[in-house]
Amino acid sequence: MTATKHIPVLLGAVMDALGDVRGARVIDATFGAGGYSRAFLNAGASVVAFDRDPNVVADANALRAEFGDRFTFIARPFSAMAELNEKFDAIVFDLGISSMQIDIASRGFSFRADAPLDMRMSVSGATAAEFIQNASATDLARVLREYGDVKKAGIIANAIKRAAPKTTFELRDLVHNPRDVAPVFQALRIAVNDEMGELERALRAVPDLLNIGGKCVCVTFHSLEDRIVKNTFRTWTSPLGDPHMPVVTEPKFAAMPTKTPTDAELENNSRARSAHMRAVVKSY
Repeated sequence: MTATKHIPVLLGAVMDALGDVRGARVIDATFGAGGYSRAFLNAGASVVAFDRDPNVVADANALRAEFGDRFTFIARPFSAMAELNEKFDAIVFDLGISSMQIDIASRGFSFRADAPLDMRMSVSGATAAEFIQNASATDLARVLREYGDVKKAGIIANAIKRAAPKTTFELRDLVHNPRDVAPVFQALRIAVNDEMGELERALRAVPDLLNIGGKCVCVTFHSLEDRIVKNTFRTWTSPLGDPHMPVVTEPKFAAMPTKTPTDAELENNSRARSAHMRAVVKSY
């Protein structure tokens, strides 16, 4: 199985939120197939892009050849942006799993084709099968509850632990309720890749990386990542400190309108159905 063409979700809404980016410096935190990066570059921005998936390097090299020094690719998780000692005008996250990762059966993300139970975005570290082997049934149950909202997490975790599945079909067949299959796969994928930890670490770095007037835009696809983004943005946009106390000098942000896909976008790209775009602008 090969990957289908990737269609960037909410790209129009993201570009509207960013406004005129000619001459701007933008971080594309989730390069993927390069759809966002290309749009930013075509609009006149310079882009620093992150991605831990080695399978995207060829696409990144193609953009580098086309746009030269205006495009830089960093083959690391996006939390590594915390190590940058520069300022940017925008930081954009397109979160979750990419179409390419789902559609290439050998990556082991999908239960629609039989493959080794891998699920690693970076193609390094412990696979999902190894994660199951190393975790206790209690830890597995917690992962299923927290990251998949699986109702019978304890029963399913015990079954998974006993069977120690090595392939996607072996794991799928352990889950008797078909409605639980997708949440179980999602939960394991999030745990294997520490997706929530990555997001939290990256967001902590954003205020210091943005110029005044700079924007942080996040496109989310499920409630866990959306909750982290929403709560972080609420903290950034809340009044700082007690008005009777000395002025607080922490960065302050203003909220921008939340966007969801239009009917036209949903007709063209069904994977956009759960997407939300949240954005803030740094006031000072």
